[in-house]
Amino acid sequence: MVNSLDGKRILVTGGTGSLGNKIVETFCCGYQPNKLIIFSRDEFKQSLMQKKYDYKCLRYFIGDVRDSRRLKQVCANADIVIHAAALKQVSTIEYNPAEAIRTNIDGTMNVIEACIENDVKKAVFISSDKACSPINLYGSTKFCGEKLWLTANSYNRTMFSVVRYGNVVDSRGSVVEHFLRLKEQGITEFPITDKRMTRFWITKNQAVALVIGALDMNWSRYPCIPHIPSMKITDLARAIEPECTFKEIGIRPGEKIHEMLAGENEAVHYGYGWSGHQRGDGAYTSDTNSEWLTSEEFQKLLK
Repeated sequence: MVNSLDGKRILVTGGTGSLGNKIVETFCCGYQPNKLIIFSRDEFKQSLMQKKYDYKCLRYFIGDVRDSRRLKQVCANADIVIHAAALKQVSTIEYNPAEAIRTNIDGTMNVIEACIENDVKKAVFISSDKACSPINLYGSTKFCGEKLWLTANSYNRTMFSVVRYGNVVDSRGSVVEHFLRLKEQGITEFPITDKRMTRFWITKNQAVALVIGALDMNWSRYPCIPHIPSMKITDLARAIEPECTFKEIGIRPGEKIHEMLAGENEAVHYGYGWSGHQRGDGAYTSDTNSEWLTSEEFQKLLK
């Protein structure tokens, strides 16, 4: 096991989210960090984490990535920063664009400046497949965040890395959570936007492993992208309720039929991380993926 996290002071922005919780479980059980700082604006979620986890290395700080001065305070003496804070709900962001820009773009720039001012050694930005050829504002803000983050490698001593991945199987607010809730209520007609829809899927364990890999590999040239499977939305629904029926409700604002982890134009210039996608291979999309999840395999992931 690598020990690159042992003895380190680590800050996680947006640390009360699904990824933040898994980072706590992984880092505190598998490594020996000096401090693991959870930075977020939600005091209630922080209180829940304090009741859930009893690790001596954990510290909690209230604040918003929009607040540059506060960020510089909490970044003091940090060795590693993992920037997971973001507004993420696509449909909500479409109707609140200015708020998304302030958090996802301005906030990311604030994190970069705080890292530079405090001589942070390594920093990882959590991106999304929606940043690739974006058609919604959420994807556009993540695209801008990637550019800001990677360009920051040009003029300071901090190593800035980007990880880009698809939907997380058991994250809060996902379609999986929605379908499970409907099943618990005895509802077997599931609303879906389009029966053709496909998505990339990754587990929280895989997402954390990708972050650790980016830190270990000193990856700072272009986004780190894993090779992960795709799944049809209809197969996903049947994995949760085999007898379900579907009600098509139409594409939501800013939604794609298929997602893309590597754009065709991007692939002209470079390959990607551990996905096996090489320069010139063309687009890496959820509908042309070589690896697919079956309903049975997805059921195992849920368990």
